[in-house]
Amino acid sequence: MDLTPEMLAQLNTFTRRPMTAEEVYVFKVRLCDNEIDRDGERFSLDALETLKDLFAGKTGVFDHNPSGEKQTARIFQTELVTEPEQKTSAGEAYTSLCAYAYMVRTEKNADLIREIDGGIKKEVSISCSAGSHTCSICGKDRRIAPCTHMTGQEYGGQKCHVVLGQITDAYEWSFVAVPAQRNAGVTKHYGEEKASAQVQELEQKLLHCQRLIAQIEQDVRREVMQLQYCSGNAVGKAFVHAANRLDLEELLVLRDELREQQEKQAVTQLKPLEEGCADSQSLSVFCTR
Repeated sequence: MDLTPEMLAQLNTFTRRPMTAEEVYVFKVRLCDNEIDRDGERFSLDALETLKDLFAGKTGVFDHNPSGEKQTARIFQTELVTEPEQKTSAGEAYTSLCAYAYMVRTEKNADLIREIDGGIKKEVSISCSAGSHTCSICGKDRRIAPCTHMTGQEYGGQKCHVVLGQITDAYEWSFVAVPAQRNAGVTKHYGEEKASAQVQELEQKLLHCQRLIAQIEQDVRREVMQLQYCSGNAVGKAFVHAANRLDLEELLVLRDELREQQEKQAVTQLKPLEEGCADSQSLSVFCTR
């Protein structure tokens, strides 16, 4: 890409001596954006604005390996690019954090430069720290007040995801094979891998319980319809509509009431039969005498 005098001047703020345009190789990368990624997370616009400032001067490595020998490039300029005509899954104007990075041309990195130009080394991801993980459904910060909404599940037609905000630090950016974000890639490191695994396990258990409750609710609702019909009551549209609006606890109360009503009806119907049987026995005894 063409390196303007202004860009070269910005680049040289990170070097020990002024570099010429011929000495450096410059390329542009899209670090991250505000689209929901493969992990069910997205950056807020405020987070992207903070990252724009934090990533200036950050080094590029491979596969998030912090080793010094893996350093390959350095960012010298960042910018936010908004495309108003393109909307994200969350309904925002698509906004990405782009950066200009440079390498000093050497024999050692000549092959890497050719791989970048050839589109082989393309996908990147970033490592940063986010202070808030906000549920897109209820607005609770999952770090402070965990909620029961499941990432990836739909609630009222909206897919649940986590909004990352309050960025406190940016560590590095890396060339990777499979990034979390489809357009760039984001690898979030919060120092809570173990906690995240426990949360995922609890989410799976919660999802299983929710499915069981849904099945029980369906069975109870079906029993309520049957009891209503067997009790001789009308099972019209009004009753069906009202029953469908009840939650499980309310359905259980209604079911118990209908069961009690049916038992009382059974006793009432059985009593004349018992009295009839008693009269028949008396008449039989009288006749035998």
